[in-house]
Amino acid sequence: MKRYDGVKVLLTGAASGIGRATAIRLASEGARLYGVDLSADGLAGTAAAITGPGTIATRVADVTDEPAVIDAVRDAAGTLGGIDVLVNVAGIHKTTPLADLTVADLTRLFQVNVVGTALFCREAAPHLPDGTGAIVNVASLSAVQGNPYMSAYSASKGAVLSFSLSLAAELSPRRIRVLSISPGGVDTPLTRAPGMFPEGVDPTYFGRLAPPFGPGRAEQIAAVIAYAGSSDAAYQTGVDLRVDGGSHM
Repeated sequence: MKRYDGVKVLLTGAASGIGRATAIRLASEGARLYGVDLSADGLAGTAAAITGPGTIATRVADVTDEPAVIDAVRDAAGTLGGIDVLVNVAGIHKTTPLADLTVADLTRLFQVNVVGTALFCREAAPHLPDGTGAIVNVASLSAVQGNPYMSAYSASKGAVLSFSLSLAAELSPRRIRVLSISPGGVDTPLTRAPGMFPEGVDPTYFGRLAPPFGPGRAEQIAAVIAYAGSSDAAYQTGVDLRVDGGSHM
C-alpha cells in the first residue's frame, strides 16, 4: 500500500524503537518525513534504514525546549513544503516506588511526555490542512491501567491521552483529526534499559500483565500509527486505539 505517497509527516522520537519503526513504515508507503530526536546517531541509523520510496530529513532537538520546538516545526514545514500529519512518539519511561519519587522525576516525565507533545501540537497545528490534517499522539496502556512503581509515568501518559481527546474536540471545526495510540508492553530499547524496574520488587505481579499474544514489537505499533494517520481512518477522531496484545483483558 502507498497510502502516504507525497504525504508530509513530522515525527518526533524518530531515533529508535517505535519512532524508528514508524519512520520505516511510513517511508515504505511513500511518506516524506521530517524526524526529530535528541540522538544524532539514532537519527542517522533511522535514515540509513529507510530504503524508499519515501524520504526523511532529520533534526536534533529537545522536545522540552520551546525555542527548539518552534524552530524544528518551522524548518519541517519549510523543508517538506508543509505538514500533513504530526506523529508524537518521543517519550521517556521511569519506574519509581512512591517513597522514592522526587519532584525531579515528576518534572522530567511531564516535560518530555506531556509538554513535548503539547508544544509540537501547538506549533504544527497551524500548518495542518483543514479537512485532511491529522495528529497521532502515543500514550500508553498505563494511562488507564494501574501498574506498581509507575504512578508518575502513568500520570504523564494519562495527561497525553486526555490532552489528545480535548484537542480533537478543539480542532474538529477544521476537520483535523486527533487520535492517541496506547501500546501495552513493547520490546524496545526503552523497555530493555537497565533499571527498568526497581531492585527488590516482586516480579510476580507483572506476570498478570503478560499479554496473551506475547510481547509487542515496535513494528506492530507502527502499523497502527500508520493506519491512524492515513485516510483509512478518515472517520475516526477523538479516540484512543489500544495496541496491547490483550493486556487489558
